[in-house]
Amino acid sequence: MPTWFDTVAAWPFAGPWFAAALIVAGVAGAAAAKRLRRRPGRQGRQREADAVHPLAHPLAHPPAHSAAQAPAPQHDALTGLFKRADFEAALEAAAWDTDHRAGPAVAVLYVAVDDLRSINDAFGQQVGDALLVRLGRRLAGLPGIAPVLSPRLVARVGGDEFALLLEADEPGAIAMATHVCTVAARPFVMAGAVPQGLQGLPGTGPTDSEREGPGGLPDAPLALTVSIGVACHPAHGAWSRLLGHAGAAMRHVRNCGGNGHAVYAPAMSVDLRDQALLLQDLRQAAARGDFKLLYQPKIDATSLQVTAAEALLRWEHPVRGLVPPSVFIPMAERHGLMGVIGEWVIDEACRQAALWREHGLRMRIAINVSGQQLRHDHFVAQLELAARRHRVPPQRLTCEITESVAMEDTAQTRAAFQRLRRGGFHVSIDDFGTGHSSLAVLRRLPAAELKVDRHFVIDLESSASARSIVEAVIGVARSLGMRVVAEGVETTGQRDILVKLGCDELQGFLFARPMSAAALLLWADGSAPEDTHGGGTPAFRPSLFRETKPAQTEG
Repeated sequence: MPTWFDTVAAWPFAGPWFAAALIVAGVAGAAAAKRLRRRPGRQGRQREADAVHPLAHPLAHPPAHSAAQAPAPQHDALTGLFKRADFEAALEAAAWDTDHRAGPAVAVLYVAVDDLRSINDAFGQQVGDALLVRLGRRLAGLPGIAPVLSPRLVARVGGDEFALLLEADEPGAIAMATHVCTVAARPFVMAGAVPQGLQGLPGTGPTDSEREGPGGLPDAPLALTVSIGVACHPAHGAWSRLLGHAGAAMRHVRNCGGNGHAVYAPAMSVDLRDQALLLQDLRQAAARGDFKLLYQPKIDATSLQVTAAEALLRWEHPVRGLVPPSVFIPMAERHGLMGVIGEWVIDEACRQAALWREHGLRMRIAINVSGQQLRHDHFVAQLELAARRHRVPPQRLTCEITESVAMEDTAQTRAAFQRLRRGGFHVSIDDFGTGHSSLAVLRRLPAAELKVDRHFVIDLESSASARSIVEAVIGVARSLGMRVVAEGVETTGQRDILVKLGCDELQGFLFARPMSAAALLLWADGSAPEDTHGGGTPAFRPSLFRETKPAQTEG
């Protein structure tokens, strides 16, 4: 007569390792055995299996543990899927079966939704949560791509992150990861306050704040992309590190742009540890203000006179040396540090402007503003406070905001732009031409200038299309009453073309490289060495002492 373990193992949704997990899940052994023996054949067992979703069965540790040690399974309040602790328990049981019973290889897929924050910002967290529920259902109900390859367990392990447990080797796990990318990319049709089929599910009911949130439900279906990390046991290490390894692979995919999958490699863990250490150092630097600003002049295209300088943030690490902004700024944005760092930049730029004013050096200073700062309710107040404290006129400060952030057209973004306008600050749309601009949105923004991205400037001498794009940008700016700044100017040929097209200001190595505040002051006095600037003519130095005209903004 078969044992109850053999009976459970015969269930269509359970492999031997899953049955092993059930042994110590708190089910009374003898009573369970009697119930299982009384089941009237396979069809009866299938009806009972259909009555309880396979993901709702209790999980446990391998047979070496006692039943009393196995906690009851916990389900995620939003999606109804298992939580991380129960996923790890099932993973341990699966790995135990692989190691001690010659069971199949085990694979973990770590699935993260790409850029869910933009959906929450645009349509409210209620819509984002509903999409997570729908995606969780799709993952839990995957039919698989082969009779023996389908998820054995699905759990929600983070805010926008899921984990899938498979009986598969590396090729099978890769095939499933590709399948998951396809399934997740199918559009989600939205209807009513909550997507169809979700009414009444935990976490999907609207709150008062959500009813009053920004934006509304989208008219068109929403599509998601995901980043997936793959790790297998025993190929990629012990079971206790498998979920972490899959997570490292997922983050590698995200850092490469998302919408894909990657198999874990040891270098990813090394990079992950290094990133964790760098993040700790960055937190300490943000708390202490261990940064510095360099300044790159902006040049009037007609007179070749300096009219402004852009403040560029730099971090000199005590051990690593100069950390590139392309490394630490995205890290600060991901971990919510840009508010603190941005506040330091504002105060330091205003402080330096006040010191320059004491030496007769009057010009506009441009600071880069992140999306996190712009969305913060107190950003404009911080800017106004710093300007008053250092007695810097608001029109002497330019806030450079990237095109992608400016084009969000959310209530928060529009309100921030309006407050900047009322405060008299100069607003510039940075990296213009790299995103998806809407002329309707651009027309409503109280910006004073557009800044052409360097990628178009680089090709000006060799590409007719690049010249056409720059000419079109200048035409749009003129029609909206805006000035145009071109960055990345490195040759006299580029300078001549931009001047001919009617660009207002130029910035780049042709005129000057980023320099310290002290070096810029020496340069203005004519005391700097010849290699301080980038080889451009120094005839524009006197303009550093001339008054900058106020910014022109709409009423």
